[in-house]
Amino acid sequence: MRVIGKACCLLALMLVAPRLAHAQASITGTVKDTSGAVLPGVTVEASSPVLIERVRSAVTDTSGQYRIVDLRPGTYSVKVTLPGFTSVQRDGVELTGSVTLTIPIEMKVGTVQETVTVSAASPVVDLQNTRRETVIGADAISSLPATRAYGSLLNAMPGVTVDNNGLAATPTMTFFSAHGGRTNEGRMSINGMTVAAAFNGGGVSSLTYDTNNVEEVSVLVSGGLGENETGGPTMNMVPKSGGNKFSGQVFFNTAGDWSRGDNIDDTLRSQGITRGPGIKSSYDASGSLGGPIQKDRLWFYGSYRSYQTTTGVSGIGVNAFAGDPSHWDYRRLTDANGNDLVEPRLVQGRKIWAARATAQITPRNKVTFSQENQYRCEGSTLTPNGQGCNVRGSDWIALGSTTQSPEANTGYFDFPYWVTQATWTSPVTSKLLLEAGYSRFA
Repeated sequence: MRVIGKACCLLALMLVAPRLAHAQASITGTVKDTSGAVLPGVTVEASSPVLIERVRSAVTDTSGQYRIVDLRPGTYSVKVTLPGFTSVQRDGVELTGSVTLTIPIEMKVGTVQETVTVSAASPVVDLQNTRRETVIGADAISSLPATRAYGSLLNAMPGVTVDNNGLAATPTMTFFSAHGGRTNEGRMSINGMTVAAAFNGGGVSSLTYDTNNVEEVSVLVSGGLGENETGGPTMNMVPKSGGNKFSGQVFFNTAGDWSRGDNIDDTLRSQGITRGPGIKSSYDASGSLGGPIQKDRLWFYGSYRSYQTTTGVSGIGVNAFAGDPSHWDYRRLTDANGNDLVEPRLVQGRKIWAARATAQITPRNKVTFSQENQYRCEGSTLTPNGQGCNVRGSDWIALGSTTQSPEANTGYFDFPYWVTQATWTSPVTSKLLLEAGYSRFA
């Protein structure tokens, strides 16, 4: 039984690893001298503040080639050293998505103390992969004039078709596709692991994906090959993990009844529509903080977000006989002038807690763990004395749908989502990377 258990664990690791590779970048190239001869045994180091171990290194093989794998998005400095040759340093190397940048190096004979710093633009063409990928970094996301929903980012991706919910300000499922594929063939993933409803090969869910606290978001449109379980596009989010300096952000916005117009005329009033739809109240508040627990060994990142949108609903009334077993008929609850005494509203909101930890256990072994709890609240109780996340008032009642009366509405949601993830990576050599991951969405 132990042998079978070990075999199953090994098989699970092998199945998970290709999917995790979607979230990694690499630097590769060939080191030569001024005559064009390749140089084996050269030490190549890639350093960046985004690496918890600060520096990742590799040694060129007999053909002078090197490859540094499992690199997070960020700006890197590449340093090349070999005794008897002048050291070469390349600064400002930008890595995004799962790109593999090819950086050839030429070394000159010189003293050990000499270092040549090369200032040049980062390569922008990936010569190693066939995938077509679009990446948006954290700075671009924060400056986009759009809602804080993942559909807004999908609308900025070339080659991606997004359904009508793309600009939604409330939590909802947003389907997307590419190249004329099925509407729901797009998939959502975090850290390279699918986090979505298991329907029709994956897809999306009504989970609120945290696009605010990410290093970057990438969308693989085509060329995923064996790394993808389906042929459709995949949107992957790389969350922030902290750093050696404490940093964070705070965000708040709001809107109210004062921010909408009113075009109700006598014709609409004669049909029972006394108030037009629109925002009655809306807010979105969040805060995050990350930093070191122990520098270069253990980082943390935590965030909290609370938001809710309340909109008016026209054309739906409240039954004055709702809950009365002596009545099987319907009478709209209005005053003597025909105005609704209880206003129907559409209420949708979330409270989200998230925490992540990144630990460098040994120089070649890194583990991460993250836990995210989302508490979904939509609609309201049917009575003012009910119990739930939204208790209706004496003059209003919240709906979960705009097509049903309150007493017939089953769209009152008061339940949580949980997302748990854990990863382990170990770049044993420049040609061997071991990794495993666990992801649970409930």
